[in-house]
Amino acid sequence: MNIHESLEVFGQSTGLWHMGWHEPVMWVIGSVLIFLAIKKRYEPLLLIPIGFGCILVNVPFIGMMNEGGWLKYIYEAGISTGLFPLIIFLGIGALTDFGPFLSRPSTALLGAAAQIGIFATLIGALALGFDMKEAAAIGIIGGADGPTSIYVASHLAEHLLGPIAISAYSYMALVPFIQPPIMRLLTTKREREVQMEQVREVSRKAKIIFPIGTVFICAIFVPSATPLIGMLMFGNLLRESGVVERLSKTAQNELINIVTIFLGLCVGAKMDGASFLTLQTLKILALGIVAFSVGTAGGVILGKIMYWLTGGKVNPLIGAAGVSAVPMAARVVEVEGQRANLNNHLLMHAMGPNVCGVIGSAIAAGVLLALLG
Repeated sequence: MNIHESLEVFGQSTGLWHMGWHEPVMWVIGSVLIFLAIKKRYEPLLLIPIGFGCILVNVPFIGMMNEGGWLKYIYEAGISTGLFPLIIFLGIGALTDFGPFLSRPSTALLGAAAQIGIFATLIGALALGFDMKEAAAIGIIGGADGPTSIYVASHLAEHLLGPIAISAYSYMALVPFIQPPIMRLLTTKREREVQMEQVREVSRKAKIIFPIGTVFICAIFVPSATPLIGMLMFGNLLRESGVVERLSKTAQNELINIVTIFLGLCVGAKMDGASFLTLQTLKILALGIVAFSVGTAGGVILGKIMYWLTGGKVNPLIGAAGVSAVPMAARVVEVEGQRANLNNHLLMHAMGPNVCGVIGSAIAAGVLLALLG
């Protein structure tokens, strides 16, 4: 082999030889996600792995998601099986205090009202030409719940998992920017100034009974949601039992962190340029912002109704926390409440609908999987 042939063989082994226009564009998108995570602190725990996974999967010629590729092995083990989202739910359960909800069970209605974003987005997706399974997977974005979005997409529309996950997590990161204008538009200053009564203390016994009872109820009425609800409640039982602190801390820290790394890489690995840079992706991103906005509006509107029915004892702002972006949505409510009244502290009141939003989105996912899976 002469030098010219050797150079040609070497050239054909480089990424530049096999590179099209998709790969550089996706490298830029992956880099932007990493930038937003580091510079702006937008969901850094997930956007950094997703961004890096996006860069890796768009390395030409290597085929990390092809048969035998290491990312494909992780994807098939954790995403295709639905295992990673379930473990994330275990960790979320171990991190969640359901006390604010148990002290005021009526806030469950606010969590339910915010799920209107799921069904409104499903209808919008159908109108834009997606089939029923694709529309259902896209609709879950409206629940503002990344793991649930991934879980449903992996079962109903795996080919759309990349844009659905990016839309869900990107807009979750933008909750502090998306929600406040909607909250102010739909409420008066007088409503935003309402100071709510202090959250009452909930007994340890009630906190232990709640996760067990919830699983029983879910198993009877929405068995298809039991995998998600079951892991959420199992994690919460570890927390509230008080006798397995090591297991609870592992679920809250090491386990959820390890799975988050692989989950993010796998989501990024579904962002290969040829399938991601399409009109479908733009439609999903547009539907995502609609989903979050409608979900926020649904919660706030029901909050206003509760304000009227209780004679002004409920601040309608807490309805915005019905989307399940925990605890970010509740923090946004706290900020907006204090903007109207410096003595207003709504965080614990907002955590009630916030944690109910997690349950609500999981139940909605279970219903859709039962009907379409």
